[in-house]
Amino acid sequence: MALTHGFVAGREQCFQQVDKLINSHSLHNSESLCKLLRYLAEHSLDHPGVALKEYQIATEVLGRSGGFDPQNDSAVRVQAGRLRLKLAEYYSHEGPDDAVVVELPKGSYALTFHIRTPTAPVPLTEVPLRKEEGDDRRAGQDSIRGWVIATVALSVLLAATLLTGTLLLAGRPHIRAGANTFVPLPYQVFWSRFVGAPQAPWVIFSNGSFVGRPETGMRYFQPSTDSQAFILDHYTGVGEVLAIHQLDRIFELFSRQLRVKRGSLFSLDDAKNNDLIFVGSPAENLTLLDLPGTQEFVFQRVASGVRKGDLGVLNVHPQSGEPQMFLASLSTQPTTEDYAVIALVPGIDPARSVLILAGTTTFGTQAAAEYVCREDSLAQLLGRLSISKAEDMKPFEALLHVKVTHGVPVITDLVTVRKRTG
Repeated sequence: MALTHGFVAGREQCFQQVDKLINSHSLHNSESLCKLLRYLAEHSLDHPGVALKEYQIATEVLGRSGGFDPQNDSAVRVQAGRLRLKLAEYYSHEGPDDAVVVELPKGSYALTFHIRTPTAPVPLTEVPLRKEEGDDRRAGQDSIRGWVIATVALSVLLAATLLTGTLLLAGRPHIRAGANTFVPLPYQVFWSRFVGAPQAPWVIFSNGSFVGRPETGMRYFQPSTDSQAFILDHYTGVGEVLAIHQLDRIFELFSRQLRVKRGSLFSLDDAKNNDLIFVGSPAENLTLLDLPGTQEFVFQRVASGVRKGDLGVLNVHPQSGEPQMFLASLSTQPTTEDYAVIALVPGIDPARSVLILAGTTTFGTQAAAEYVCREDSLAQLLGRLSISKAEDMKPFEALLHVKVTHGVPVITDLVTVRKRTG
C-alpha cells in the first residue's frame, strides 16, 4: 500500500478515527493509553518527520520528572507496547471494517494512518518514520507490508476464489534466500541453511512437565516424588508462543513454511533428516538433552547456596572479566533480567543444522527469537562473527542479556560470541 502526504480532509479523517478509538470498548477504560494515543496522533500529524524522544513522552504524557532516564525506566516502551496491542485488538474485534487504520509500528513512536479498501489501496497520509534511539525501523516497514499483503490477498479472494483455493492447497512456493529482493541481506545470510533446504525445518517448542491443576495450583513435575500418571505436558510459556510467531514472520519473507511440534512429541527419528529450530532451554525442551547441543554456554541448575535450584547459563570457558555462571533474577522475585543463548550447531547428521533459541525463563526465550528476527540485531551478530555471506555461516554460540519489564523483554544486549571449532 503506497502512502503519500495527505491533504486537510485526510488529516480530519485521521483525527476522527483517533476519537473513535478513544471512545471504543478496547481503549475507553484506559485514560493513560487514550492520552498517549492522542499525543502521538497530534505530534505525528502536526510534525511529520520529527522524531519523538522517550524523554518527551515520559515528561509530557506520563508525568515523569525532569530527571527521567530511559535507560533505567522503561515506562514509555511498556505503554507503547500496550497501546500497540490495544490497537490490534480494536481492529480485530470492533473495527475490522473501519476505513482508516491507525498503527504504531514496533520500533517507532510515530503513528501511521492509511485507508483500507477491498480493492486497490487508496493513499490517505504518510507520517515518515524515523528510527528512535535504540529502536528498529524495519519493524515499522514490516507492519506496513503486512497491510499490503492483507489487501492484495482480499482482492485475489474476491476476484478468483477457485484459483486461490488451488494455490493454497499447493502451498507457498519455495524461494531460496536471496531470490526475493525484499529480504534484507542479514536475513539471507543468517537463515540460509534453513530456507535453502528442500524440506521445511521443524520448530520444536518447549512444554515442561507439570502436576496439579490450573484452578488449584500447578508446579513442575518432580520425578522422585510425583506419579507419572498425573503429568500435564500441554503447557508452554508466552515467550515460546511469541517466538514461533516471529519465526513464522521471517519464513514468510522467504515464501517458506515451518513445521511446528511440541517437545514432548518430538522423536530422534524426526531429528535425523531435518533441520531443527529449538525454542526453549533443555530444562523444558528435553529432546535437546539427546542431541548435540551447546559446548560454550550450557544450561545448568545451581547446586548449592542461596540460588540452589535456579537455572543459569554456565560459561564453560570464561574470557577475561567474564563470570562463570550467568544468573537471571531470583526465582522468588519478579523477573527483571534474564540470560539467553543463540546457538547454531550441527545436527545428528552433520549435513543438517540445529538452531537453539533459549532463555533461562520464557522471557529470555522470546528475546532470543526476536533477536534473530530483527535486521539490526542480526547485522550486529554477523558483524561480531565476521560473516558477510551465506557460505561463511558456521556453528557458533552467543549469549544475550535481557532486561524484562512487566513480563516483556524490552532491552536485549549481545554479551559475547564464541565460534565453534568442533
